[in-house]
Amino acid sequence: MPTVAFYTLGCKVNFYDTEAIWQMFKQAGYRQVDFDGEPADVYVINTCTVTNTGDKKSRQIIRRAIRRNPDAVVAVTGCYAQTSPAEVMAIPGVDIVIGNQDRSKLLEYVEEVRRTRQPVNAVRNIMKTREFEEMDVPEFTDRTRAFLKIQEGCNNFCTFCIIPWARGLSRSRDPQSVIAQARKLAAAGYREIVLTGIHTGGYGEDLEGYDLADLLADLDKVEGLERIRISSIEASQISGKMIDVLNRSRKMCRHLHIPLQAGDDSVLKRMRRKYTTEEYARKIEELHEAMPGVAITTDVIAGFPGETDEMFEIGLAFIERMRFARIHVFPYSKRTGTPAARMEDQVDEETKHERVRRLIALSERLQLDYARKFVGEVLEVIPEREAPGADGGCLLTGYSDNYLQITFRGEPSLIGTLVPVRLTEAGIEECRGEPVQAGATAAV
Repeated sequence: MPTVAFYTLGCKVNFYDTEAIWQMFKQAGYRQVDFDGEPADVYVINTCTVTNTGDKKSRQIIRRAIRRNPDAVVAVTGCYAQTSPAEVMAIPGVDIVIGNQDRSKLLEYVEEVRRTRQPVNAVRNIMKTREFEEMDVPEFTDRTRAFLKIQEGCNNFCTFCIIPWARGLSRSRDPQSVIAQARKLAAAGYREIVLTGIHTGGYGEDLEGYDLADLLADLDKVEGLERIRISSIEASQISGKMIDVLNRSRKMCRHLHIPLQAGDDSVLKRMRRKYTTEEYARKIEELHEAMPGVAITTDVIAGFPGETDEMFEIGLAFIERMRFARIHVFPYSKRTGTPAARMEDQVDEETKHERVRRLIALSERLQLDYARKFVGEVLEVIPEREAPGADGGCLLTGYSDNYLQITFRGEPSLIGTLVPVRLTEAGIEECRGEPVQAGATAAV
């Protein structure tokens, strides 16, 4: 039985794509081995190019695979492969470069390389692609939550981002295909699915008379599915129709990740974001009214070119006012090829790191404030992993629908099921609780 090893860098979409590629190899009779375990016959590296550092890390992993087995077929896919195919092909030992489309042909290319020992550059201009590439994933390796990719590409062209050039323009998956996969995942025992894409909220923009709100309403009817979570959505794409669906659905998680990026209007304009802070705040307020207790998480970039101390302070105050449940903080990093990288008034590294420090401190305070609201309440948790407790018992950890990570005592058989848990202790990264159903034991 031939063997294949994978290494995935970057976002959740990349991890989904890797799972889809693994399904193809699995059906062809391959056995998956650990990347750093026994030498594999084929190595697939799914790369990232969001930052220059992503490119560098991708090159390091590619060379590591080649060292692991110089006779293996080494295939490189993903965003770095798409944007810099010649650079990847120039690495001695790379056999296949395939980018972010035509990945269904990967096995054909593997056989071609084995037959001819000639490298294959299969990268095409992704900006011309208009069809969503179907890659079904009926099950996930070591996962209790299933990811369901519904969209590809992005039309926004923010000044700091290279992704449209790596993923192409926005393309939506056929609704019937999405619903069919959701049914398969529910039948396979997954209680929660996470809808994912490069610009998930853009789902339906290229479809006629059907949008993300329609898809959510249809997914709400899938039997056996308990939770639906959206990986990320832009504030400008949350319509009144969608809020109505979120309000009525009993399956939609009380958690939305809505990237802000900056809390100052002049910085947002330089980023080429499609909203003002006032418009963003209005959407957040509407969501809190429609979904009491909703966790709103966000992304913020610190030290974007031209961000003055005053702009940062304005942004910090706005972020605090939004009552976020968590903030993912990123120092601005130049990405070659983007307008922001050529902007004047680049912020020095020391200032960026100080701003990151203050944003993280604010995030931790907001996280704790949010979690404390639920102490004493019963939340439904899907345990994802187990660990031994100090007294030899078993501790389970998973997420509530509003994205609190909660640890409690329970039997391993509860993993992947919905467990009512009373929150007993709030924490920044992890909360503690006690189960309120049979099969689980006393409080942690």
